[in-house]
Order: sequence, then structure tokens, then C-alpha cells
Amino acid sequence: MNPFDVEAIRHRFPALGLTHAGRPIAFFDGPGGTQVPETVIDAVSRYYRESNANHGGSFDTSRRSDAIVDDAHAAVADLLGVDADEMTFGPNMTTLTFHLSRSIGAALQAGDEIVVTGLDHQANVDPWLGVARDRGLVVKTWEPRLADCTLDLADLEGLLTSRTRLVAVGWASNAVGTINPVAEVARLAQATGAWTFVDAVHAAPHLPIDARAVGADFVACSVYKFFGPHVGALYTRRELLEALPSYKLRPAPHRFETGTGNFEGYAGALAAVDYLADLGVRYGDASAASSRRTRILAGMGAIRAYEIELYRRLAAGLATIPGLMLYGIGADEMERRTPTAAITLEGRTPQDVAAALGEQGIAVWDGDFYATGLIERLGLAPSGVVRIGLTHYNTAAEVDRLVAALAEIASAGQATTSAATARLV
Repeated sequence: MNPFDVEAIRHRFPALGLTHAGRPIAFFDGPGGTQVPETVIDAVSRYYRESNANHGGSFDTSRRSDAIVDDAHAAVADLLGVDADEMTFGPNMTTLTFHLSRSIGAALQAGDEIVVTGLDHQANVDPWLGVARDRGLVVKTWEPRLADCTLDLADLEGLLTSRTRLVAVGWASNAVGTINPVAEVARLAQATGAWTFVDAVHAAPHLPIDARAVGADFVACSVYKFFGPHVGALYTRRELLEALPSYKLRPAPHRFETGTGNFEGYAGALAAVDYLADLGVRYGDASAASSRRTRILAGMGAIRAYEIELYRRLAAGLATIPGLMLYGIGADEMERRTPTAAITLEGRTPQDVAAALGEQGIAVWDGDFYATGLIERLGLAPSGVVRIGLTHYNTAAEVDRLVAALAEIASAGQATTSAATARLV
């Protein structure tokens, strides 16, 4: 096993060579969409050069295209620990969830109950509110503990009844980084006969995922969050995939993939998964002869180990900045969080902070990132927070640069506040 070589990894991502005002851009915007390696870019362009055709043709380009589509389903299935025929591809996780919610709702009866959380991205809340409105269902909300932005299993137990049919939960919070106990959630749901729908969009770039092992019935993710193109992917347990009502064109071969797919994007998705598998050979404990699933797990393990230490460095630096508030689980419990920090700075709006960082070539996000319910519960709407998302291609030097910039912004904000107070006095 070789040491994790972040500089070698960075050379595989062309966008990391971009500059702003003569300085390299530091990309801390990963939770909104990561950069992609050269191999992904090549796979997309190669599809257009060699395989650009629609599905099912009796000629070479169509056959090559169909093979790529099949291989991409198998690759993302390997990422999630499931089988290729249990995968559905679409534009993104949100669209897929709305699409499947229609079928799931058709299998439920008026008065049946759905549990959502106050921690999740709205993509795993609003589809269920909509189907409940249409079908006469009851929606209950599993409220987060705001002190550390976590979900308590005891609170979930109090919501489950014999009428509960679905529990919708995130694998990890895209706003504050909380990793939820999805296996325990699924176990409690199964005990009442309910299905579990897991949003793994934020977890997929950071954690090894095994949908079957945790007992989830549905697991959704978006490839553009783990170093690939704009493609959504959804695992559905085979028995449900075959049994749920399907809204499709009569001759379409897949029950839940409607219309012509983004085949070039699927080629990029295949390359993105293979990139993660390659990291498992280079920096993990897998060999080139290992199964792709084994190599992926090794790659994600290497990513996780590196990101944990990088986040600890970030958290330590943030703790030195007066007036900075960091939300969520502390760095001393990294097993319960991703390397994603949500912060506010006294005297500065999140948008002001993000803009000031952007002027220095540092990319972060501000707002609520569609985790609208959580931001409202924290009393931070509508401005939200500044979100710093570390990925495995970030460096310690970039983290130090970010911390120094935030300290400067905080100091300027405090000086402005002091001057204003002095004028009032």
C-alpha cells in the first residue's frame, strides 16, 4: 500500500490547474458538485467519437453504446454493493426520487404514513409531501437535535406505527456533514413493515457504501457529486423493482428509465467509478486482480482516511477565528461526520463571506443548499451558512489558505462592527 499522494491525484484533475488573479483556485465546493478526472472527460468525449448512437441498433456504434450503458449500470452497482439489474439511471437524484415516488405512492393506501426528517435535503422530503397530498397519506417529521444537528433513534421509534410504510432519510447531511445511522433506521423501519429510502448523494464521495448490508430498500445518489458527469442513480431492491407500479412507455425495456438516456454521461459514470477503484489499488489494500467492488471499497477507505485528517486540520483552524460558529458534530467524532463544515461569521452575511473568498480564488457555497428545513430550524434562514466541502483532492496548504482568508474576513467584519458601534455611542 502506497502513501496517499494528493499531488499525484491533483494532476489527474485538469480543473485544479485553473487560476484566479494569478493564484490557483482552491475548490471547496465539492458538495455542490466535484471536479472530474481526465479519464472521465476522455470517456465522455470518446463516447461521442466512437459510440454515439441510440439504443438497440443492429450496427457497431449502437452495440458499443449499449455495452457502455450495461457496463455503467454494473459499475455504479459495484459502488453501492448491489446488482446491475437493480439500478435505475436518470438525470439526477431529485428527478429519480420524484419519479419513483409516484410508483411508491401508487402502492400505498389513504391513511398510510411516511416519515421524513428535518435534517435532509428537500429532494428526500418534498417528493413525499407531494405524494402524500395526492394520495391522502400522513407525513410525520423526525426532528433533528439542533445542538449537534443529529437524529436520535429514540425519536424515530416514537414516530413509527403499524401504518408506517416508508422512512426517508439521508445517509449524510449535505449541509452540516452528519452521518446518519442508516442501518439502524432500516432495522427499525423493517420491524414495522416499512421501506427505507436513503439519499446517499452527500455520502457517496466520502464513504464506502453497502446498500444491501444496511438493509435499505432504495438508495439514491448523483454521479456528479463523486467525480463524474450529471447522472443520477437509484438502487431499488429487486423484489420492489419488479413489483412496484411502473409509469413507462409500453415497449421500453427498463421499467423506470423513461426516454433516451444520457449515454455519454453513463460513459463518464463508468469512468468515475473506475477512477475510485484505481485509487484502491494505488493507495488502498486492493490488488489489480481484485474485484471492482473490492477495489472501490479500498479506494473509498483511502479517501476517508485522508479526508478525516484534513478536516481535523480545518476544524482546528476554524476554532481560532473569533466570531466564527461551526455547526454540527465536532471533529472529535469524525466517525459520525463527513469533511463538510457549515459556518457563520459574526458581522458578515454568508453571501458576503463567500463573495470575499471568491475574490481570492477560493470556492465555497453559501445559502441553504436545499437543506431548507434544517436551516430554518437553526434560525438561519434565509441567509443560511457558508459551506466548506473538503474532498480528497484538497491539500493542507489549501486548508491553511482558507483559514487565513476567513480570519482576515472575520477581522474586517469585527472592525466594521466596532466602528459602527462607536458611531452610535
